[in-house]
Amino acid sequence: MKIFDGKTVLITGGTGSLGKVFVRRLLSGQEGNPRKIIVFSRDEAKQHFMRVEYMKLNSPTDEVIYNNFRRILEFRIGDVRNYHSVRSAIKDANIIINAAALKQVPSCEYYPAEAVMTNTLGAVNIVTALSEADEKPRTVVGVSTDKACKPVNVMGMSKAIQERVFVAANLSVPHTRFVCVRYGNVLASRGSVIPFFHDQIKTGGPVTITTNEMTRFLLPLSKGVDTIIAAIRHGKPGDTFIPQVPASRIIDVAKVLIGDRPIKIVETGVRPGEKIHEILISDEEACRVEEIDGYYVIRPMLPELLEKPVAKPALLKAYSSEDNLFDLKETLEMLTANKLLIEQCDVQNGEMLV
Repeated sequence: MKIFDGKTVLITGGTGSLGKVFVRRLLSGQEGNPRKIIVFSRDEAKQHFMRVEYMKLNSPTDEVIYNNFRRILEFRIGDVRNYHSVRSAIKDANIIINAAALKQVPSCEYYPAEAVMTNTLGAVNIVTALSEADEKPRTVVGVSTDKACKPVNVMGMSKAIQERVFVAANLSVPHTRFVCVRYGNVLASRGSVIPFFHDQIKTGGPVTITTNEMTRFLLPLSKGVDTIIAAIRHGKPGDTFIPQVPASRIIDVAKVLIGDRPIKIVETGVRPGEKIHEILISDEEACRVEEIDGYYVIRPMLPELLEKPVAKPALLKAYSSEDNLFDLKETLEMLTANKLLIEQCDVQNGEMLV
């Protein structure tokens, strides 16, 4: 039996880039046949456009996805900030993916209270609602970010607290298994660097980078979905799953996308709250890291959840984007393989259509 067979799956923030790819994977039946998929978000326009996209798939090549869309996909307006809408949405859910987030670093710096309400209190609402629901077994996956590791900005701080809220919830809501996933810059997600560079290139430049030294982990959307599925399949209460992914200098990403076009690269300076290098696992966490099925897994620090100390940690130091960097050629190969060169894809509403 596959992990989603017969399950009701709720995705908060389900109209975001990751949510859309995750929903499509579920509709394909690759991971089993859910009883219902609920897309929970506050943006009715994005829900409408997502629905219209699926209605266009009525063809033999997309027959399975289209039929499952008509049969099991439900759109629900709501906000993780609102406890009552969260409680109503989780009522029948067996698996909950919390992908709702404010994730733009400068926006969170200027409006920190808004970031806290979505990224942190949203998680608290989910935990509280489950503590008051019936005690059927459930799984919650909190989607986090590399910025939550030794955070220096509000986005990372609010996500770091979300991780701790979910880890501790395994003690207060024992009938539910809470796990997290943490990863870096998702290639082609809405508002990320690649569609931003594409827009600048299409208008003739210049392409702006914050600093020549900046490095980032680069994760295809499909790998983000794989990480969530791995956490559901293998995770123990309180675990945090980390994908093993490449990293590149952002200036190399810009050079690859520009190609031989006569477009300048301009350095603009580091933005408020921005790191030069990101880390996915800190030095302090490395001693609790194991490797499972090609993923790093941070075991929880709470002694009630850590069955026994990790005998042989998979890492001896922090897992940083400045280590083992792709060179220019490898960056080109990676972006080409993921169909992210400007010749291979289009950009619409700030989102990559591959």
